[in-house]
Amino acid sequence: MMRRKLFLVGLAAVLACCVAVLADQKVLYEKPSPYSTIVVTEDDRGLRTLWFEKHGARQSVVKVGEPDHLELPYARAMPMGLAFFPEPKRILIVGLGGGTVPGFLHKHYPQATIDVVDIDPDVVLVAKRYFGFREDATLHAFVADGRRFIEECRNPYDLIFLDAFGSENIPYHLATREFLQAVRRALSPKGVAVGNIWSRASNRLYDSMVRTYQEVFDDLYIFDVRGAGNKILVALPRPEHIAQDDLARRAKRISTDRQFPYDMAEVVIYGYNYADERNTRAQVLRDGDQKE
Repeated sequence: MMRRKLFLVGLAAVLACCVAVLADQKVLYEKPSPYSTIVVTEDDRGLRTLWFEKHGARQSVVKVGEPDHLELPYARAMPMGLAFFPEPKRILIVGLGGGTVPGFLHKHYPQATIDVVDIDPDVVLVAKRYFGFREDATLHAFVADGRRFIEECRNPYDLIFLDAFGSENIPYHLATREFLQAVRRALSPKGVAVGNIWSRASNRLYDSMVRTYQEVFDDLYIFDVRGAGNKILVALPRPEHIAQDDLARRAKRISTDRQFPYDMAEVVIYGYNYADERNTRAQVLRDGDQKE
């Protein structure tokens, strides 16, 4: 009962914040899609925001034409996977949103092949029309279910980013042991999986999601995100315990070499957690066991 109460309090706080933000914005687009109601707004600074449902959480905030502008704190933490695999040649991102993360990675890793998968064709159209997302020789968008795309993968990826979870909408089939096993198979031998999920305060499946990652992968790092309710999970298909100081040095080197607009070491210093302990009371999520 207490856990559910905390979940509802956290969710109410998120929604209240979103309502306040939305009230100050001009609506550029609002239309039901096969999966949600897509809303695009713009504020007086020219920042455009993608929402799924009018009073839901912000999915992306983009300054069109400036891929280095990472407004949402989680977007600055997602590239942490690079500290574990600094020179990726193939990257997969599940969940396009407004194209913030793909755009940032494409700018700083122009030679890497970046495939982006989203199940909603309207999201892809809106990203191109309102957020400046553009495909080219190395950046590709696919309309497909992320799980099926990964299960059918024949050419492994060095980095796989899973960014398809909202505070209320958690695609269960993208959280199970069977799905994460497919993700592991789709990684190159030294590859890395990165998941953006909501924390325990607004995600009733948080502990089970973490436990399921631990069941499938050999090592797991969890990064708290300053000023946000996100948790960034970095999962490795091999044992590789990297101390916080060493990881911060790696992150700083990448930020400098690739000319990031911020120092990624700050993400490590603030949020580093090596998740070697397992919550045995948390259920491993499996296909066929979805809870309402």
